[in-house]
Amino acid sequence: MTNSVYHIPVMLDPCIEGLAILPNGVYVDVTFGGGGHAKEILNRLEGGHLYGFDQDSDALANAPQDSRFTFVQANFRDIKRYLRLHGIKQVDGILADLGISSHQIDAPERGFSTRFQGDLDMRMNQSAELSAKELLARYDEAALHKILGMYGEVKNAKTLAQAIVAERSVQPFTTTEGFTAFLKRFAPRGKEFKYYAQVFQALRIEVNDEMGALEEMLLSAVELLKPEGRLVVMSYHSLEDRLVKNLMSKGKFQGEVEKDFYGNLIRPLEPVSRGAITASEEEVERNSRARSAKLRIAKKIGK
Repeated sequence: MTNSVYHIPVMLDPCIEGLAILPNGVYVDVTFGGGGHAKEILNRLEGGHLYGFDQDSDALANAPQDSRFTFVQANFRDIKRYLRLHGIKQVDGILADLGISSHQIDAPERGFSTRFQGDLDMRMNQSAELSAKELLARYDEAALHKILGMYGEVKNAKTLAQAIVAERSVQPFTTTEGFTAFLKRFAPRGKEFKYYAQVFQALRIEVNDEMGALEEMLLSAVELLKPEGRLVVMSYHSLEDRLVKNLMSKGKFQGEVEKDFYGNLIRPLEPVSRGAITASEEEVERNSRARSAKLRIAKKIGK
């Protein structure tokens, strides 16, 4: 499995520029995937080191045989613990390309895509217990309503949650094809594929506890960064982007930014980019995944 087939990196140059790489620095790519971003980071290191995190065991095949690189098969929420196991307490930069890789989408057996027939799985870590079919079989109506509305912004989330509970007592949901056929009854005419994508996104986020993991990773990143160290995060939906934006601009996920006695903002990070950076039209034409990407860059405040 080559990197180019596995995943095309989005906004590669802005990400690398955002890291402001020091040749002898220590960097972390918390979403290693196909290694596209990692390869460019390594090209700029002389005496430095890169740690690549990915909970998906398939990503290991893309790990470069390079003494300057260490692959860590773990969820990025545990970044602090695993780096300490390697003797690393501070780093110069952290890169996160959130969401799902092209490889995962294109593997029918993983159950991430509505385009293929496959098992309703959706686990990024294939040894995790909760799969999408388990979720659909076990969650009560209230819990289903909540995740469909919150994570998928599904308009008729309550109706769909009721229907899932009623349907599963007769026929359990086990395949992407069977579940999509069921969803067709509730999708707005002409917008079926968008509807399927919203529902699948909601299930995927819940199965992998993506929002909880992201919060933990971001808080750990703030602790790990050296003064002037860079945090570069690319997100693909508004829930992720809101967390990233708030932490970078306010120092917390919710509420207003705090100020000291002199009116100075109290926050550990300072945004480097004014607002979110988006992909060029040319890149979107080459790689449709770039269409929804929002890139934010911040540096650690301190001396």
